[in-house]
This record gives sequence, C-alpha cells and structure tokens, in this order.
Amino acid sequence: MGPTEQTIFEQFSYWRNAAAPLAPLPESEVTVFVGCGTSYNLALSLAALANAAGRAAIAVPGGEWAGRPQVYWPNHGRAHVVALSRSGETTETIAAARASRAAGSPVTGITVEADSALAANSDRLVTAGTDPREGIVMTTSASLMLLLGIQLLGHAVSGEAGELAEAMLRQVDAQVPARLGKRSHFVFLGGGPLYGVAVEGALKLMEMSQVFTQAFHPLEYRHGPISLVDDRSVVFVLYGADQRDVEARLARELQGKGALVVGFGGEGDVSLAMPADPALAGLVYLPALQLIGERVAQSRKLDTAAPRHLTKVVTLS
Repeated sequence: MGPTEQTIFEQFSYWRNAAAPLAPLPESEVTVFVGCGTSYNLALSLAALANAAGRAAIAVPGGEWAGRPQVYWPNHGRAHVVALSRSGETTETIAAARASRAAGSPVTGITVEADSALAANSDRLVTAGTDPREGIVMTTSASLMLLLGIQLLGHAVSGEAGELAEAMLRQVDAQVPARLGKRSHFVFLGGGPLYGVAVEGALKLMEMSQVFTQAFHPLEYRHGPISLVDDRSVVFVLYGADQRDVEARLARELQGKGALVVGFGGEGDVSLAMPADPALAGLVYLPALQLIGERVAQSRKLDTAAPRHLTKVVTLS
C-alpha cells in the first residue's frame, strides 16, 4: 500500500479529533468562500450548504477574488470571507485574504497549517491536525477542511460520519474498481452541495491518473456533453436527496447509451446506499472518490506520490 492509499484509508482518526462544535460564522451581507484547486471545490460545496441554511453565500476562486472581487459581489468590503488553503501559503488565496481585510471584510481561515501566511492574514483561524504522510495529492486534509467548514455552518459532525465514510470507502473499493475495466471516459455528476464534491472527484481522478475527466450538474449533462457517452463511459452520479427521481431517470438514460453508472445514494449498475444527513453526504462520499482516483492510477501503473507537473504548495513568483 503506497502513501496516498494509506492516507485515504487511515484518515478517519483525524476526523474524530477534528469533530467538535465550532462557534458559527458571524452574520454578514454575504459569506464568500475562496480557495484554489481542491480548496475551491470545497468552497463550492460549503457555499451551497450555507445558502441552504439561509445564509447568503458565494464561492470564488482565490485569484478572482483577489483581482476582481467586484465582478462577483459589488460590496466588496461588506462580505465575510472564508479562505481555505491546505498549506496556508497558496499565493492567490493569501492575496485574497489580504485584499479582503484591506477593504474592511473580516477573514476566517481554514487550514491544516496553523503557522502559515493564512493564519497571519486571518481574523479567525480554524484548523485541525492532518496526516503528516500526506503528499502532493490532497486526501485527509481535504476531508478535514470540508468537515471544519460544515461545522462552521452549524452542522454537527459526529463520529458516525467517519464510520459511514469508512464503510462507503470499503464498499466502493469492493465493487467499483473491478467494473472499470478499460473504460476511459469518466464523468462526475452532482447538484447543490454535491456539485463541488463531484468536481473534486473529477479533479482527483485527473491529477492522480492523468485521465481526462468532466464534472457537471446532473441535468446540465444532457445539454451537449451527453453526446460523448458510449460503452467507454463511467458516470458517477452523486444523488441529491431532493432530486433523486429525476437524477435516476438521467442515470437510466445514460445506461441505455452504454455508460457504466455508479450511483452514490441512488440507482446505478453499482448502487451505494447513503443513510447520513444530506448535509454530510459530500463529506461521506469524499474518501471513496479519492480512492477511485488512486485505483485508476494503479491500473495505469502511475505513482500518485509524484503526480506529473504538480507540487504540494502552489505559489506564484
């Protein structure tokens, strides 16, 4: 078992240490979740969860919020910014935090590095200890930052969430990799708070296995991209509790066109039950999506400890 696979399977003790009530985010005109790469994908999910709870929120890439915030929210100085960065050193995210504070918007930082530039540029820091073995690919730290963000939004994350996620991880490992065969077209579908997790699943598979992947809101996939579906396709459907019936109809349509469908929380060639609170579904699914990337990489004899062109900390000179 390589280091990436180890961190995927052994992350749940870190979840237990991080699962504790947090003081909620303060009320503001809008909460802006910013990050880059995986952190931006998590921001997408957290913003959707915030809106579902009645808190106006948007997600913006760090570089965009640093360079053109008015395009996303005209009252730049009246936001509360939540900045996510594993290392706490990501150039664009740190620039976004600094610009926000200069404009009068307070910043809450979410990171696994308490001694970092993000810590120094946050009005409040939320952090958790992560697996020191984690390499370039974000596994444990990604789950932890999503967990912390969910708790900041007032959702309780108990030890049961980790147990459900570990059970999902092992169920996926037992049922999915052997079904992938020589399929080469991978699509991730998820709506609402699950869209960001779907995008993250696609990113993990892409960066770990060097396979081109796509992610869409479920019904958007019918508007053009579905033309690519054939018997080389694998579609991972992250079912929303509020849209399960219509998403199941889409899944059946994709199966009819030759796709192998893996249904997280709903129908598919592989169907995986989701008994958790819908607000925690993305967190429960995330380790299993990480493992899919690892297993495809292994089938291609690629070392995910050293993915091509990537570094652990992304900085711009």
